[in-house]
Amino acid sequence: MNQARVMKHAHSYYAATANNQAPYPTLASDLVADVCVIGGGFTGVNTAIELAQRGLSVILLEARRIGWGASGRNGGQLIRGIGHDVSGFARYVGEEGVRYLERAGIESVDVVRNRVREHRIDCDLHWGFCELANTTAQFSGLKAEQEALVERGYGHETRLVGPQQMRQQVVNSDAYAGGLIDMGSGHLHPLNLVLGEAQLAQSLGVRIFEHSDVLELIHGSTVQVRCATGTVRAGSLVLACNAHLEELEPRLSGKVLPAGSYIIATEPLSPDIATSLIPQNLALCDQKVGLDYYRLSADRRLLFGGACHYSGRDPVDIAAYMRPKMLNVFPHLADARIDYQWGGKIGITANRFPQVGRLSQYPNVFYAQGYSGHGLNVTHWTARLLAEAIHAGYSQGLDVFSAVPHMTFPGGRALRSPLLALGMFWYRLREILG
Repeated sequence: MNQARVMKHAHSYYAATANNQAPYPTLASDLVADVCVIGGGFTGVNTAIELAQRGLSVILLEARRIGWGASGRNGGQLIRGIGHDVSGFARYVGEEGVRYLERAGIESVDVVRNRVREHRIDCDLHWGFCELANTTAQFSGLKAEQEALVERGYGHETRLVGPQQMRQQVVNSDAYAGGLIDMGSGHLHPLNLVLGEAQLAQSLGVRIFEHSDVLELIHGSTVQVRCATGTVRAGSLVLACNAHLEELEPRLSGKVLPAGSYIIATEPLSPDIATSLIPQNLALCDQKVGLDYYRLSADRRLLFGGACHYSGRDPVDIAAYMRPKMLNVFPHLADARIDYQWGGKIGITANRFPQVGRLSQYPNVFYAQGYSGHGLNVTHWTARLLAEAIHAGYSQGLDVFSAVPHMTFPGGRALRSPLLALGMFWYRLREILG
């Protein structure tokens, strides 16, 4: 490999504490495989694992580095659920389909749990999450959510915490009207997870190539995937590019909006300060339109993320942009140093539900994208569905996901971000005005 071409991960806390960043080679010849996977994030790497475990030969192509996109930059919150309330999709998938989606949102966390445990992936996995209520109405909604979990037989402890107990039990802040603790969700180091999973994929025989940007797809019974320095011929293709698909497949890229989200990491905090901020070391997330999400790292830094930019432009100074949001929750951190600041692109869909399926024009081309902030767990589930469909020719779960329709964002590439930014401004204004 030309070492001058080696691209580093984004300068983040995760990259600075990554276990192994040794590069994979660049594609430099013409190769053949049963399946070619494009994209080296959670979707692509885990689909490759699932396919290899089923005995298929797999080549994975990544334009930059494994985990370079959202998979290696996100908040590290491993939370049950697929996104918004899936009951609204009953008219497309039926009541049985809704129950399947509810189960998938829970069992997808177990897929990650089992993969980390069975393969001893070092990624700072810690259990415990609290969904925060900003208003009393939201707290009432959390009560209903807990009741629904109990009715479904959820196998992990959940506990409602009222406003009087929040400071002592959950988070040292006056910003919340209560919360719902879920010990079946948690947090981890996402870059170390995807890097560890890539090592697992390689051990199963997956051939991984970084810095191998795909230039052209030639469709047919055998798909040809052309890069600058080589071509892969495969019977099936998986598009696992999410917010970075761009013009590789316009029929899909127009259905996902790349939205910016940003994180800052403080200096390491003393044990006393860290415990005073988040007594049970939970992952936390509120319910605002431009939500806040935060947690402690393994070395006791506060990782504070949030905002959701639809304009396509990142803040010039992420720390200056995010620090006031952190101080709204934790004003006592006014003197804390910010050591890291970074951002990334989330793939957002119009209905906040992931898009999973195969292209109708080319039935040997499969895709999964648009996780809308719930990618850490759901990617591991959709990877299994894609592998089932490719290996066996059919996946009932894939059919359920595919039954949910998705709109293309209006205005084309040039206008869809400004239009959505205007819409989100309206929702945030409504939130502020009550």
